[in-house]
Amino acid sequence: MTMIDRPSPEGPSTDSRQPRERRPPVRRLLPRVLGLEAADALVLAALVAFTVLAVVFHRRVAGWQLLAAKNLVAAVVFLAATTAARCLNQGGARFLVRMGAVSLAYAYLFGAVDSLQLILHGRWLDGTVLALEERLFGVQPTLWMQRFVSPWLTEWMMFAYVVYLPLYPLVCAAIYARRGERAAEEVFFSLGLVNVLCDVGFILFPVAGPLAFIGGRFTVPLEGWVFTSLGELVRAKLHFVGGSLPSPHCAAATVLWGMAWRHRRWLFWLLAPIVVTLYVSTVYGRYHYVSDAVTGIVLALVVLAVAPRLLRAWERLQSPR
Repeated sequence: MTMIDRPSPEGPSTDSRQPRERRPPVRRLLPRVLGLEAADALVLAALVAFTVLAVVFHRRVAGWQLLAAKNLVAAVVFLAATTAARCLNQGGARFLVRMGAVSLAYAYLFGAVDSLQLILHGRWLDGTVLALEERLFGVQPTLWMQRFVSPWLTEWMMFAYVVYLPLYPLVCAAIYARRGERAAEEVFFSLGLVNVLCDVGFILFPVAGPLAFIGGRFTVPLEGWVFTSLGELVRAKLHFVGGSLPSPHCAAATVLWGMAWRHRRWLFWLLAPIVVTLYVSTVYGRYHYVSDAVTGIVLALVVLAVAPRLLRAWERLQSPR
């Protein structure tokens, strides 16, 4: 007698060997839906963090409501710019809009952290830096370097300091032209990570800077010509008291230099004398202490080491499998 299969009360049986359709979990689906690159997520996370700090420490943040509103506007504008970049068909135009969006976002974050620097300590910690450096070197290097000041040397130092600004787009464009958008995103993310970490450093260890803290001890003026004037213009218009440790100039320049080594070796050697001079110029030009410069360089080396791993982790997070 043949047994006739009857459906079970629970319903028709299923073969456990057949693959089942799985939906990607929310933590993987969300970044795909938003279409965020790693640099985008970094910028937005920094804006949120700075806004939260302004609200939590509002008693120590002058104009915290305005800062929170500006951060919101900056986030909306940044998302609109990145969306516009994705809508462009031409690769070159898309890259230019993308580079402009992230570069301006990093510049905005640098300014946004200004009023947050003293929320933890309530005072500048330059005294600690001065004591440490005088113990290590026997002198204060920024003051000691006055003996070498001359118009020609000042002009060269200020050239290296000012040329850092166009290095951002030039190095990014050179790497994009050779390696494409993926390499460009690696540069954007690495620059963003080192800039945001510098911003956090300004809060954790606020340092006013040489001219703001010991300006009266400088006796030799910095005299030069075109680039010296530009360097002083940058100091007057783009800088604020603080924003010193780690040195964002040294940190970002090191990241750009490292990216050139990774993707355009000839550019690395071309930049070598400029970047090395830039390190010295931050102290010679009285923008930073030696501690600021060294900390910025070390931070950049750490970022260069970990950024590729973080990017791969972000790509896995966006993967449908």
